[in-house]
Amino acid sequence: MKQFLLIRLLPALVVLLAFGEAALAQPGSGGPAPGTTPTDTPLDGGVSLLLAGGVAYGIKHLRNRRKKA
Repeated sequence: MKQFLLIRLLPALVVLLAFGEAALAQPGSGGPAPGTTPTDTPLDGGVSLLLAGGVAYGIKHLRNRRKKA
């Protein structure tokens, strides 16, 4: 356990602390300017793909369960 801390965890912690500030994407608040209208985000494409994938997975799961019974 002590070897794990010295070899893996400690260097990872040092790297995270050293480069954590440089990992910021943009300085400042990063939000839209006050007084502007919010940006609309389309949800139709991704949500429909996730829904279709969920239905397909559920059908596959039910078929596998019926085969076992």
